[in-house]
Amino acid sequence: MSTLITWCITLDQFNVETNKNNSHKIEYSSVVTPVKNSLKITTVLFDLDGTLIDTAPDMAAALDILCDEEQHPRLPFNQVRPVVSNGSVALVTLAFGDDLATEKLERLKTRYLEIYQNNLAVHSQLFDEMENLLLQLEQKNIKWGVVTNKPGWLTEPLMESLGLHQRATCIVSSDSTKNRKPHPEPMYHACKLANSQPDECVYVGDARRDIEAGQNAGMKTIIAEYGYIGDWENTDDWHADHSIQTPSQLLALL
Repeated sequence: MSTLITWCITLDQFNVETNKNNSHKIEYSSVVTPVKNSLKITTVLFDLDGTLIDTAPDMAAALDILCDEEQHPRLPFNQVRPVVSNGSVALVTLAFGDDLATEKLERLKTRYLEIYQNNLAVHSQLFDEMENLLLQLEQKNIKWGVVTNKPGWLTEPLMESLGLHQRATCIVSSDSTKNRKPHPEPMYHACKLANSQPDECVYVGDARRDIEAGQNAGMKTIIAEYGYIGDWENTDDWHADHSIQTPSQLLALL
């Protein structure tokens, strides 16, 4: 890996303000500390949906059930898959429109999550080559963990059902910290749990907010191009350190 310059930004130097539309305004202080990439990578952190685990089949199936209950047309899977990483609200508005009344949106979202929780790991599984990658990381004594915006009451049983919970060094969900990605707080929390420094970590994700979260925390970042990325997205604009087409390509970058 070529020598790169990254930036360590403390939580006190990074603020995210949420406006009424839940958009985020990110502010950086002018005080940053450059860190040379001369340390060995000791920890690999993964986003969950679309990076570590292929959850799209079960999340799309839950949306199908909701559409059937509402006597609403189903959406084709290839239309749903790129939106899965954006969560329940994005999926509900994809199917039912983005002009829903607040009460109806909340009702549909709640029902969607109930359906999904009851069918959490029917078809979900590790992406192809991911099990071999995890085994090789473990054999090389490289720790691995998860940082996701999925709530813990879904993340924990999903990881348990696939036999991953005990293997992961850390599991950080959306409710593990006050702030969610792209804020660096969950990344720092993962570092604490893994007993690693940010510049010893690499974060792998399939969404812009994943790459921003890793960058904001001073980690190396890798785009999982095999994940839930829409054709309309230009991942070059994310300015990650690397991208991979398959999980097996990760080891060569460490």
